Amino acid sequence: MFHDQLQPPCRPRGFPPPRPDAPRPRARRRDQPELRLPDGLPRRTHGRARRRPPRRAHPPPSAGSRRERPLQRPAGRPTRSRRPAHAHPRQPRLARALRRPPALPDRPGAGLPSRPMGKSREIKLRMKAVGNIKRITRTMQMIATAKFSAAQGRAVNARPYNEALFGLVNELAAGGGLSHPLLEEGADGARELTLVISSDRGLCGPYNGNIVKTALRVFREEQTARAGDVEVVGKKGLNTFKFNAIPVSAHHVIGDTPRYEDVERLAQRYIERFTSGEVRRVRVIYMKFISAGQQRPEILQLLPLTPPPAKDKGDAEQSSGAGVEYELSPKGPELLAELLPAAIKSLLFQAFNDAVVSEHVARMIAMKAATDNAGKMGKALSREYNRARQAQITTELTEIISGAAALE
Repeated sequence: MFHDQLQPPCRPRGFPPPRPDAPRPRARRRDQPELRLPDGLPRRTHGRARRRPPRRAHPPPSAGSRRERPLQRPAGRPTRSRRPAHAHPRQPRLARALRRPPALPDRPGAGLPSRPMGKSREIKLRMKAVGNIKRITRTMQMIATAKFSAAQGRAVNARPYNEALFGLVNELAAGGGLSHPLLEEGADGARELTLVISSDRGLCGPYNGNIVKTALRVFREEQTARAGDVEVVGKKGLNTFKFNAIPVSAHHVIGDTPRYEDVERLAQRYIERFTSGEVRRVRVIYMKFISAGQQRPEILQLLPLTPPPAKDKGDAEQSSGAGVEYELSPKGPELLAELLPAAIKSLLFQAFNDAVVSEHVARMIAMKAATDNAGKMGKALSREYNRARQAQITTELTEIISGAAALE
């Protein structure tokens, strides 16, 4: 086998053998300066960057070694290269693109920039998103309406019983001249306890905002309330107090349907702490339900139990018990000791019911407003989409007519 029939072992499979008359690829001259990065790494001016290992220093050849003999190459055989000699030399992509001749338009308008086609598509996506939001808000409105009807029935049906029980306790305490630890002021050195009733979920309009603003106003005006124990019902109030660096001593989870057993257990703990002298006052901040269109934040003093303010002279005489005589069985102190804890528990349970009803009606109103706004936004987007589509059709017709006229 002759040397000219041998193929270099480093030639990739599939490439034809190099031609003898093919030009060699350009290489950097030794006298040409080499660009270097700040960290000292070499940088090539064209082609793909390739780091080569440093050349090792070989010892000088000894006498008679193979390195003394000159390298004998077969006649007519070119120097081996990593890339085929017939291939195009390496050039930057930008340089190759600039050297390429521009394509001539084969039809009118082919060389012009394309029209912005994404406007109508973007409007269509926004219309779809607004429609999905509208369906979600309508569903939430229907759920809040159903829950509001059930909660309103529980709150309204329990209100006459609570008012009658509360009025009877006031008449017994005022008319009979009876006293009870739950009706007297607590110790001066004891702490104050404030219970804030908020919601676990949002999307209920200004419900949580009004409650939190009322609680923060109370804490700013009375430093004893801020320094005392603060208990929260609901995650929204808890997160707000943590953000305002207000320490929360306890967090209660009641849910959308408060049970009397849970509220009774909470009220009994407050009564025990008040009678033992640990706290001197217990207040509840909640949203009072007046009607479907009116709710307002209320500050209720639970302990010591105080009668509600009289509206006129007749109500004042009735609340004081003047001219009314009762024949009590059992005696007044025993009856008052049974009625007072029941009245406090019932009053706290009524506050929880009012808070739940107010939350549902606030969410119902907020979701109805969101549904209406989504409908208005959908109509506006539909008009904008129709205008953009009409403008697009007009532009296409103009281009077709112009092209036909140019061909004539």
